[in-house]
Amino acid sequence: MDIDGATYSKIERAEREQLVIIAEQLKADEKDLLALWLADQVTAVVEDDKKLSNKVLSIAKQNINRNK
Repeated sequence: MDIDGATYSKIERAEREQLVIIAEQLKADEKDLLALWLADQVTAVVEDDKKLSNKVLSIAKQNINRNK
């Protein structure tokens, strides 16, 4: 599938907006649903390379902590 960055961004933004609606409907915590959704996004990116996935996640965690 060939999607430009702007279109992908619009789709992603729409998905996040849907999470808010779903959370309200389910009376669930919006942050919990967002965390699960983001975890799925990260998993989809790194799961194909099992040898590097743990290292990638470790580096990402370090980067996040460094940017706090």
